[in-house]
Amino acid sequence: MLAAMFGSVAVVGAGAVGLYYGGRLAAAGEDVRFLVRSDYEGMREKGLTVESIHGDFRLGDPQIIRSAAEIGPVDLVIVTWKATANAHYEDVITPLRHEQTVVLTLQNGLGNTERLGELFGPENVMGGLCFVCINRIEPGLVRHTGGGPVVVGEVVGGSMGRLDALVERFRAAGIDCRAVEDLSLAQWMKLVWNVPFNGLTIAEGGIDTEALLAMPDGEEKVRGLMREVLAGAKALGREIPEDFMDQQVEVTRPMGKYRPSSMIDYVEGRDVEVEGIWEEPLRRAKAAGAELPQWEELLGRIRRRLEERRFK
Repeated sequence: MLAAMFGSVAVVGAGAVGLYYGGRLAAAGEDVRFLVRSDYEGMREKGLTVESIHGDFRLGDPQIIRSAAEIGPVDLVIVTWKATANAHYEDVITPLRHEQTVVLTLQNGLGNTERLGELFGPENVMGGLCFVCINRIEPGLVRHTGGGPVVVGEVVGGSMGRLDALVERFRAAGIDCRAVEDLSLAQWMKLVWNVPFNGLTIAEGGIDTEALLAMPDGEEKVRGLMREVLAGAKALGREIPEDFMDQQVEVTRPMGKYRPSSMIDYVEGRDVEVEGIWEEPLRRAKAAGAELPQWEELLGRIRRRLEERRFK
């Protein structure tokens, strides 16, 4: 096994992201334990199937466990649940830790690494971003339709050897993984896509990315919001090249009728990650002096959509 410092893994949040990346690690022979609750019976019966542009695979008998206490202490905890569940960090992750356990969050938005650092020590936390198209179709079935790297970084510096070991482990499992020195910059770069595409597909009533870009002013709205994300990042000392916006629009076109995760949560009546993706980054950028009127308008539209949904 690679990277002895990460000999065992617990995946917390068995949705699309957790099942895909945890599944890749398990398929490569790693000791991966999935915390599964609502989908437990379905996965016990069917196992895990991943349909991927990088090659399909199936785990007939993945290690799915109903409680963190049953999983016990592991070397690496990968958090992939929606940030709307972060109130459960302490209760769920504490039984999974020993003195040297590393917690890696692959969650969207800002505020996740800081909260984990408050609970478990920032030196024990790493952050990562997934630039990828993945959807959970049903219990135990994940569809991966668009490639892209996972970028990971330390929250407070930490051991470069530890970061390299994590990257090596992911790559050995067939995952395009890269280390970044500036995790905050990577988080803002992910927001360049998430703020407009997750946000506008909700604000427009639950449409896919293809329909959004096909609207007469759809791309203009996307790019306007992207420019404001770049401005917000710059106000906080993080410079993102302008051509990154073009890259993000162009990689989205081939996705076709892609349904962003927040839009799916909206149309299916689940909580949406409003705080981490839109509110907290906007707060930080405005506090640093950025003026972001389109972002503020989008946030207002999202809130109205969610309020309307409540009364349907």
